[in-house]
Amino acid sequence: MTGKTLGIDRFPATASGYRQLNAWAGKLGGIKRAGVESSGNYGAALSRYLLSQGIEVLEAPGPGRSARRRRSKSDRADAEAAARAVLSGRALASEVR
Repeated sequence: MTGKTLGIDRFPATASGYRQLNAWAGKLGGIKRAGVESSGNYGAALSRYLLSQGIEVLEAPGPGRSARRRRSKSDRADAEAAARAVLSGRALASEVR
């Protein structure tokens, strides 16, 4: 666990996309936990899938209002922020619905 970005890619928010994500991430190393932004709402399906694969899901905090005002929406930056929240311990245990 070094905090180094190993890779960035995009996957559709579908069952097939979740399987593709899991296969891709698995090639980068063992997956033990994942940070999902909005795991209680929009990310619930992804969270359920990851849990079904034995991956711990943590609720990654969103970027916050001031950060959103300073920059436009960036999926890459949001993904890196979620991963860093998990590594730093700022991500919380998820309550998937």
